[in-house]
Amino acid sequence: MTAYVSAFDLFSIGIGPSSSHTVGPMRAALLFGSRLTDAGLLGAVDRVTCVLFGSLGSTGIGHGTPDAIVAGLRGLRPETCEPAEVREAWSRLEPGSTLLLAGTRSILFEKADITFEPRTRLPGHPNALTLAAWSGTSDVPLVTETYYSVGGGFIRRDGEDPAGRPSVEYPLPFPTATKLLDICASQGLRIDEVARRNEEAARSPEEVDSGLDTIWAAMTESVTNGLATSGVLPGGLRVKRRAAAVREHLEIAEAESGRELPTEWLHSFALAVNEENAAGGRVVTAPTNGAAGILPAVASYYLRFVPGASADGIRRFLLTATAIGSLFKANASISGAVGGCQAEVGSACAMAAGALCGVLGGSPAQVENAAEIAMEHHLGLTCDPVGGLVQVPCIERNAIASSTAVSAARLALHGDGSHLVSLDAVIETMRQTGVDMSSKYKETSEGGLAVNVIEC
Repeated sequence: MTAYVSAFDLFSIGIGPSSSHTVGPMRAALLFGSRLTDAGLLGAVDRVTCVLFGSLGSTGIGHGTPDAIVAGLRGLRPETCEPAEVREAWSRLEPGSTLLLAGTRSILFEKADITFEPRTRLPGHPNALTLAAWSGTSDVPLVTETYYSVGGGFIRRDGEDPAGRPSVEYPLPFPTATKLLDICASQGLRIDEVARRNEEAARSPEEVDSGLDTIWAAMTESVTNGLATSGVLPGGLRVKRRAAAVREHLEIAEAESGRELPTEWLHSFALAVNEENAAGGRVVTAPTNGAAGILPAVASYYLRFVPGASADGIRRFLLTATAIGSLFKANASISGAVGGCQAEVGSACAMAAGALCGVLGGSPAQVENAAEIAMEHHLGLTCDPVGGLVQVPCIERNAIASSTAVSAARLALHGDGSHLVSLDAVIETMRQTGVDMSSKYKETSEGGLAVNVIEC
């Protein structure tokens, strides 16, 4: 088996505010409609219901889960839909409302058709939802299916093999970071070159480059949009968007002083992306939406402030991050509902640190060291969003983690790659910490800041 996950799966273009609570449920609802169509049952369906369990039930409203379910049932895809089509898709429903199931079959659908069971945790995963299709007045559903949103927009249908099987036979498989380093040493390859060879098992070199450029263009767009947009974020906390004001301040400060302020720009890039995410805008899961600002911020920092930075460097950056992110996904988790925020922001910080180290000329051992340093200092980080919204402390957390990623990369470059704690050890420690962590600190808004901050 290999840990490797394609960059085009790990970095999926979608909408905010959550990959596990918005993108994943939308894909589950979309798949449910497609399966009804394929089974020839769509014409018999008069009603669909959905139950949100565990973390989806706890913070689903704040994370836009019911809206995403409605959008998915309508046949919308997170990577192509207009974000405005999803916002308030559920909350705007009136009694007697209808929707076009799978884009074709008109059925009654009201707000009460989505229910919440936050205290019920299904054994497959904390992020679970059950969809049922009904016909006429029957008390027995035509079809019932349960889906798990396992983080990063990935979904799994109940009854499927959790490990699954890769659709591609990768030429350079690696289950651990140690094995990845062995491959690099034996074949004289950088980590991004290992990732590229795996990608080219399914795509031509031109297709790989084009796909990576598309991912980067979407990341850049989220930075640009966030830096240009002011106002207040939705959701009731009245959180003010700050990235645009920070940009204006930095432009004035640099013009007056004649010197660059790279750290402050790094922070503004991360704030911009996560404010876009919190507003339900277009972002890239990297590896999740809650941590979507870290990789674009560090990559933007590289392009703007590192001499010799290039488009090819960005491709190498993304491929290195993919290899590192794959290890976290396979051997621990990238889901906040499973591992807390260490699984989201911690993983993203490690990916960005290793990727930056690589494009700055770091050896594979130094890249692995950078990722380990970044993750080590996020161990135990809880997921405790105030009001169930991906805003406080999530937005600032991305800005701080971006700084940590840059520091970790530069610290690793001062060494020779040898260190006491391996990346494999810190990933396993993160997994164990997530297992031991109380569920109230894992995206349920039942502990931490979520209960100690007064919502105004």
